Amino acid sequence: MSLVLGLLSQTLSRLLRDSGLHRGCHAPPNPAMEQDKALEVYDIIRTIRDPEKPNTLEELEVVTESCVAVQEIGEDEYLVIIRFTPTVPHCSLATLIGLCLRIKLQRCLPFRHKLEIYISEGTHSTEEDINKQINDKERVAAAMENPNLREIVEQCVTEPD
Repeated sequence: MSLVLGLLSQTLSRLLRDSGLHRGCHAPPNPAMEQDKALEVYDIIRTIRDPEKPNTLEELEVVTESCVAVQEIGEDEYLVIIRFTPTVPHCSLATLIGLCLRIKLQRCLPFRHKLEIYISEGTHSTEEDINKQINDKERVAAAMENPNLREIVEQCVTEPD
């Protein structure tokens, strides 16, 4: 039942967002501005390093320009949606990669935003569970309180010299 309600909620949210009804009296969306913001977001996340490999998420094609969507949700506020693709369907570090994406964007985005991070549909064996974890503020905060995990995240999100 909760799965059905979750899917219904997502569908209604997308329908309202796509129809523009959630904007109320605000100006209509500006696709060029949203595209510029999406490229800005991509530029921030593409340099995140993989926790296991010396490569960036861009080099491994875990993130691409097309995995970033930005929608204006209010005056000077944007919804940023990231859909990343783990390298293998059973990737044990997918949650950690999602955490790195969230932390880097929270620190670096220069505009007001709401952030949703998902694993691309059908690309991971436990995508639903991981999506819940990386979009739960309390779980993210608890994870960042763990010194070992925090150190790994810092190594992944720190820009190379």
